Amino acid sequence: MAEVSRRNVLMAGGALGALGALGAAAPAHAKTPWTWSPEGSVAGAGAGADPRWVWDAEADPLVADLLDRGDVPRVNELLRTWKKNGQPLPGGLPADLRDFMESARRLPPWAEAGKLATAVDFNEKRGLYLGVLYGLASGMMSTVIPKEARAVYYSQGGADMKDRISKTAKLGYDIGSRNAYLDDGEMIVTCVKTRLVHAAVRHLLPQSPHWTGAADEDIPISQRDMMVTWHSLPTTVMRKLKDWKVPIPAAESTAFLHSWQVSAHMLGIQDEYIPATWDEADSQAEQVLDPVLAATPEGVKLADILLNLGSSVDGGILSKPILGAFTRFMLGDRIAGWLKIPREPIWDPLLRTAWGPFVAVREGLLPFPGAPEAYWTFDEFLRKAALLFLSEAKPISIEIPDTNRPS
Repeated sequence: MAEVSRRNVLMAGGALGALGALGAAAPAHAKTPWTWSPEGSVAGAGAGADPRWVWDAEADPLVADLLDRGDVPRVNELLRTWKKNGQPLPGGLPADLRDFMESARRLPPWAEAGKLATAVDFNEKRGLYLGVLYGLASGMMSTVIPKEARAVYYSQGGADMKDRISKTAKLGYDIGSRNAYLDDGEMIVTCVKTRLVHAAVRHLLPQSPHWTGAADEDIPISQRDMMVTWHSLPTTVMRKLKDWKVPIPAAESTAFLHSWQVSAHMLGIQDEYIPATWDEADSQAEQVLDPVLAATPEGVKLADILLNLGSSVDGGILSKPILGAFTRFMLGDRIAGWLKIPREPIWDPLLRTAWGPFVAVREGLLPFPGAPEAYWTFDEFLRKAALLFLSEAKPISIEIPDTNRPS
């Protein structure tokens, strides 16, 4: 697609004209009709446009101009000092970027402080589960979401996965912090910076011959792609907690969803695509997440990198075989097979038989004085996995890329 045509499509965002123009070039598997109704969204209404052909009409042309003007290095330097939600934007930013960021940093009018406060209680109670689920369920699932795996692998972040995963993990850490959306928190900053990164990747990846040779799309990170990734986080986490029979009060379940609904809005996802309830989230995930999971060469490489990174954690408890076994347990044999994760004769059966009772013991549902050593090993695994995947002790700077992955 020519540069002027691509730029026009990005600027049009969700315009119906873009639907027709791109529909003709869509791969066969992408022509499944979009049937999820915006009536089930936080907006309660909407145009119902297929989110495959909707990107970010505000951020995309702005960041493309920043890149074309050569402003990105200076902007990144200035934005390194912007860390807290309530902090004024740094002086010296280009006027168009400043105007966008001042608007983008505002919480949606439907955000409820009470629910966000209750979400904090949920995150503190379930922090150990959330850490390992964000890492080994959501994180590893990203490697079998083909569009996401290719976008990550061929973008600038794919060249340094340790840095890339730490920046991704920052969102999981920030949303779980006590002050996530308050003035002294960092979640709003993380979302706005990530939104700028996504816009840059949309401009840069179509210039990569490696990505264009592997991708089945002309522009990456559509609204649908972002919702697929979103479902790999809160929807997947809640599915697993239910599978494990973790008791969650209704108010906390609703609040956890609300904190992620707010994050979706702050990341630039249109309100008409953000599910209003868990039932709607499950319904949408069944259409956009579950059917797209598949193996790709890029995803297999990324999964191996992530497992190797995890096995380098101090103390040896997170060996690659244990991480692989947990991935198989979390995501199932089919996905583990796609990722070429070998079976573990000790850990695979141990997880199948002991994890349920371990969760029950932790939740006080099954009194078990003198719990077996395996239970304590699980608990230590959770603690170390949470530390690894949330990287809470490291300063992390999310920056706008200005190149793709080096050849």
